[in-house]
Amino acid sequence: MRNLKFFEAIREATAISLRDDPSVYLVGLGVPDPKGIFGTTEGLQSEYGADRVFDMPISENAMTGVAIGSALVGMRPILTHQRVEFALLSMEQIVNQAAKWFHMTAGKKNIPLVIRMIIGRGWGQGAQHSQSLESWFAHIPGLKVVMPATPYDAKGLLISAVEDNNPVIFMEHRWLHNTFGEVPKRKYKVPLGKANIIKSGKDLTIVSHSYMSIEALKAAMIMKEHGIDSEVIDLRSLRPLDTKTIIKSVKKTKRLLVVDNGWTRFGVSAEIISSVTEKIFDELKCSPSRIGIEDVPLPSTRALAVHAYPTPSKIVKAAAKLLGLQIKLSKEQKKSDPLDQPDQNFTGPF
Repeated sequence: MRNLKFFEAIREATAISLRDDPSVYLVGLGVPDPKGIFGTTEGLQSEYGADRVFDMPISENAMTGVAIGSALVGMRPILTHQRVEFALLSMEQIVNQAAKWFHMTAGKKNIPLVIRMIIGRGWGQGAQHSQSLESWFAHIPGLKVVMPATPYDAKGLLISAVEDNNPVIFMEHRWLHNTFGEVPKRKYKVPLGKANIIKSGKDLTIVSHSYMSIEALKAAMIMKEHGIDSEVIDLRSLRPLDTKTIIKSVKKTKRLLVVDNGWTRFGVSAEIISSVTEKIFDELKCSPSRIGIEDVPLPSTRALAVHAYPTPSKIVKAAAKLLGLQIKLSKEQKKSDPLDQPDQNFTGPF
């Protein structure tokens, strides 16, 4: 085991996939640039050649069609976007083509395509470059959607996604790229559709995904200092959704708080709460609750951003309300709330 940063785990998983399968190729705007999409593709072109790792024009819809066509004839493309918003120009290809071919051909044709989309906030990018649109893609039958929160899961999930015979939307929160954790050097896979309990507890279940799993874990540690023992579930996959793990946890704790990485309305948190209340409503001690991004286009300024996003303090407050408690946080505990920069190394997109 070694410590790797999240972006290094992504790069290593990509390199292993390119090494082990000649049908894998990597394409995306900025893939061969010196800094390689936040470091995730750096050096791969020199190692595997320009015929397998290459740039693309600003023609997202057309290039997605090229990737789909190549997947239909036996290739396994990894198509990378520096922002989820760039992928919106190719929604017709993703939703009407990639997601549908297997079903329209009665299972005779597969689309083994991975589309990486980077999400997250910072640097004053505001409304058009920092959205979390995972619920759009998770709404579509035929697509799989994964969102790792740790370097270990980033490597294992990406390898699983590349080897899966279905189109997989792979979303990375930019604030995770410089986080680090233990990652084996060997090739391994994390199964798609399996959530991970990252902290066990008995008083309350907190379900989250992507960067919000990190914030939920921070909140759980603060709550522990106040005598609250919460269980934190990192979804890892949104579609397939591991409702079995969620329901088993809520049966134990009797309380549910969902911390959404995006907007709550018509989103991931709504789906989770619906699934739980439909199945074990009578076992709940109180109504489930959810928090997420405020229901507005995302702000550019730090002064507004702190009010727009979930933070550890907000998570603690929501959890305490579920439990019928009041918790007063110390100044030190409030310091865990980021503004528009998770750490001093987070200086800009390039």
